[in-house]
Amino acid sequence: MTVSTTFLGLGAMGSALAAAALDAGHRVVAWNRTGHRAQSLGASGATIADSAEEAISGARTVVVCLFDAASVREVLEPVATGLSGRTVINLTTTTPDESRDLARWAEERGIDLLDGAIMAVPEMIGGPGSTIFYSGSASAFTSHRPLLDLWAESSYVGPDPGMAALYDTAMLSGMYAMFAGFLHGAAMVGSAGVSADEFVRRQAPFLAAMTEQLAGFAATIDEQDYLGPGQQSLRFTETALTTIMQASTGQGVPDEVLQPVHDLVRRQIAAGFGEHGTARIFEELRSAR
Repeated sequence: MTVSTTFLGLGAMGSALAAAALDAGHRVVAWNRTGHRAQSLGASGATIADSAEEAISGARTVVVCLFDAASVREVLEPVATGLSGRTVINLTTTTPDESRDLARWAEERGIDLLDGAIMAVPEMIGGPGSTIFYSGSASAFTSHRPLLDLWAESSYVGPDPGMAALYDTAMLSGMYAMFAGFLHGAAMVGSAGVSADEFVRRQAPFLAAMTEQLAGFAATIDEQDYLGPGQQSLRFTETALTTIMQASTGQGVPDEVLQPVHDLVRRQIAAGFGEHGTARIFEELRSAR
């Protein structure tokens, strides 16, 4: 029997998810606020609904991939009665608290909610290297695993509905900080006429090598052993950051990217931890919770 899946939201990511299901033989019913985005999917065999209400009619599984948490509620609120007893897989990027709020809303209306966080760009869906974290309904994760595995490596991270979003935002924080660091460095050498293309050929391998240090940081944090052998001290890091910031401003490039890190280091030194390893920055961040 052909499996039917409804998709609400056909942006770049929603379209990629729906196309993967369609290619796998699912009967896809899809809806999007602006109809022109549904044209290519319709040409490939999907049924394009005129409204969200029409799209969910008869569907047992509804995949939601919209702009933000507010748009999810805006689309689902009017059709909530029709979703009772069904599974909703929310793959919209949200905060952990927004995911938990949506889960409470769904539970009150008899909707089985599985929240997901996509760690990939649309072009990666269905291919190697893509991962989607899921949290919330364990039964929905298990029963829908064949569908989920069409898109990416599926990883269930627990019953807390906000956990997938927490992993997502935590991992993206590292990504955006890395991007900002690269752009800052490119601006520094760019002030001397070096192209970004030339810089990235040198920077990318260096950053890849530096990621091998992350496991050591993780072990240090979990053991809370900031005086163990081989660690770069906070005093050394403070000196290094000061030098980098001076070099940056000397080239006419502002140091806003590095200043927050420098401030974290200096606060830990002021608290008497100057000889501790740089990973102790984690304690400065944790204390703010």
